[in-house]
Amino acid sequence: MRPSHVALAALVTALWGVNFVIIDLGLDHFPPLLFSALRFLVAALPAVFFVGRPKVAWKWIVGVGLALGVAKFGLLFTGMSMGAPAGLSSLILQVQAVFTAVFAFLALGERPGPVKLTGMAVALAGIGVAAIDEGASSSLTGFLLVIAAAVAWGVSNVLTRKASPPDALNFMVWVSTVPVLPLLALSLLIEGPERDLAALRDLDPVGVGVIVFIAWVATVFGFGAWGWLLRRHPASSVAPFSLLVPVFGMSSAALFLGEEISPLRWCAAALLVGGVALTSLSSPPRKAAEEPEAKVLVPTPNGGTAP
Repeated sequence: MRPSHVALAALVTALWGVNFVIIDLGLDHFPPLLFSALRFLVAALPAVFFVGRPKVAWKWIVGVGLALGVAKFGLLFTGMSMGAPAGLSSLILQVQAVFTAVFAFLALGERPGPVKLTGMAVALAGIGVAAIDEGASSSLTGFLLVIAAAVAWGVSNVLTRKASPPDALNFMVWVSTVPVLPLLALSLLIEGPERDLAALRDLDPVGVGVIVFIAWVATVFGFGAWGWLLRRHPASSVAPFSLLVPVFGMSSAALFLGEEISPLRWCAAALLVGGVALTSLSSPPRKAAEEPEAKVLVPTPNGGTAP
């Protein structure tokens, strides 16, 4: 990856890390499924009227919308509302890099090398240590929901890579239109209309600011930039950068929310960061079935062509 692309990936992960603190704040104002629906509603409107028509098939927009919007964020917000701490959630969610690499191998033929496999194993070890730490302090329900959200994110990464949208911002805005109605329906069914109406009646400037940050900064810009990177690089090479999210997520949660970082959690974070280092520094993934190199004819100065 070019240095500018690495810098963009680092910026996105920083925003996503701080975003866990913003989510924690938002969950004090909204039920989790309603919260997720509102973030995508604001991300889609009014932007959808300015980005033009979709530039990829609707099957990819719907697929990513359901995997990313409904599954990943519905599970993540619900898990955090059930007690998964913001900093820990930012850490354990990054096991998505392992799921992305597995799904990329199955769907795209991107075969990870031995160093990348070692990095994945180290990252999984970090998740195991985090599970031990969380199990010793509270219920594992929220933890498991965040793990399920990581699976959904891995599916979303590979679908985005498969869709290869030519305009990442256009793609993310249209994707944001998909989860709104399913999440609203789930919220009415699970959380109840009374709770939803009460949250909307009590809406204050803090709640509005939370929705705007998560919708426009973390969603439209963050996933737009992420999709742009996935279109230019293998999914299993881009996704490991998201393991840097816990560096920002745990730090900001400790700073702004006063979350204690236990020795086991430090150990888990070290393993995850070590895993991303091994994975990111490994060689590019190989195709499961090598394809012959295509020859392209290009113009020459004398008016002819050359391969």
